Amino acid sequence: MKKSISLIVLAGLLLCSCRQKTDEEAAIKKLLEKESATWRSGDVKAHADCWHIQPYSRILVSTGDGVTIDVPPAAMITPAKMGNGGSSINSNYKMSINGNTAWVSHNEESIAKDGSKTYSYEIRLLEKISKEWKLTGQSIHIYKPE
Repeated sequence: MKKSISLIVLAGLLLCSCRQKTDEEAAIKKLLEKESATWRSGDVKAHADCWHIQPYSRILVSTGDGVTIDVPPAAMITPAKMGNGGSSINSNYKMSINGNTAWVSHNEESIAKDGSKTYSYEIRLLEKISKEWKLTGQSIHIYKPE
């Protein structure tokens, strides 16, 4: 009897922890898709809401022709220039969530208004601030598919 109760309690705890991880992953994916969409639409306020700049925040971009750009993190919340329409598709998400911090890698296919496409591998750093996931840094590597 005692074993049965312990087994039921253990199974319940396991199910709860799996559900919580799934909920956190879904919340992070939603944030990343919002960040991509608000950048392209030029919605400064909504885009800034995706970010929480920290003293250690860093934004690095490697272009397809080998140039590396160290973007000032403040540009994520008060951008001088934003996207020019289009859309994007994120795929191949891989995540590590540890309490209130997470890192995510994913692929992004960006589609410009004229239909041209850009491909990138992205690594995003996140923190949970006031119970909401926020981006604190990222590394974007543009590539040409073979």
